[in-house]
Amino acid sequence: MGTMKAWRLYQPRPAETSPLVLEEVPVPEPEPGQVLLKVHACGVCHTDLHTVEGEIRPPRYPITPGHQVVATVEALGLGVTQVQVGQRVGVTWLYHTCGQCDFCRRGLENLCPRAQFAGFHADGGYAEYMVAWADYVFPLPEAVDDVHAAPLLCAGVIGYRTLRVAEVQSGDTVALFGFGASAHLVIQVLRYWGNRVLVFTRSPKRQEHARQLGAAWAGHPQEDPGERVDRALIFAPAGEIVHRALQVLRPGGTVAINAIYMTPIPEMPYDLIYQERGLRSVANVTRQDARDFLELAGRLPIQTTVQPYNWRQANEALADLKVGRIVGQAVLVME
Repeated sequence: MGTMKAWRLYQPRPAETSPLVLEEVPVPEPEPGQVLLKVHACGVCHTDLHTVEGEIRPPRYPITPGHQVVATVEALGLGVTQVQVGQRVGVTWLYHTCGQCDFCRRGLENLCPRAQFAGFHADGGYAEYMVAWADYVFPLPEAVDDVHAAPLLCAGVIGYRTLRVAEVQSGDTVALFGFGASAHLVIQVLRYWGNRVLVFTRSPKRQEHARQLGAAWAGHPQEDPGERVDRALIFAPAGEIVHRALQVLRPGGTVAINAIYMTPIPEMPYDLIYQERGLRSVANVTRQDARDFLELAGRLPIQTTVQPYNWRQANEALADLKVGRIVGQAVLVME
């Protein structure tokens, strides 16, 4: 099928040293049950940064990162009937699961021990083409264009799962710690549901962004908002924030941590978690999360704040993400 250009990671290195190499590689062939996708846009995620810098390590190198992929179906593998050539679809972090283990049978395929992830176990969307399993791609809301759809596929879907894991109820007051790609979408769902939202972030620019999106209060993580919250969602991979989130949580409330990698949580006094406060982590997503969130995103419709980069600027986008230069979500855009 010819060749294509793809960004390849041969070994983990600091983002500011341009760790990705642009190469000419063969266009992949879809196996039975797979589809070949022509990539239009791909979000740049903290998980990509953790992969590139070696905080999480894929089973093989080289690997092409990218798991917030907006694409059109270019070709079908044998037996594929659920999507059509030319259809616009999205790829999420969840690339494939076994479908047979206890977790998969219980609707917890995000915890499948044999799960594979896009841009980690399999080559992802920092390329002109990629292959994906037909059962793991999703139609996208027509109201959202390619660049603005990319953040929905990880930041949005895993943010939605975080709301589920935290068991957010209508009427709850919810604290968000960190206000980047995921939190700026979560706040829109919370406001749609009628929840009061408090945002904790060190960046004055992001505090202002939060207020624009309907936060009742926004301030520095160490500031006192003057009230306790029912749920607290952590989006920053800093273990010490867990203490702060528990401090602002009411008895019986829940803290949910949305992070695939986090610095160690410091030793804490028992009274921080006493009185039936809950602490939960969020791991990956399920296909049902993706379907439910994308349907909701089309209905709202959710507004994504994006910083587009030409896809040849993948290294620059990762370096900017590392130092916090991006408001919203960085997105690589194909020419």
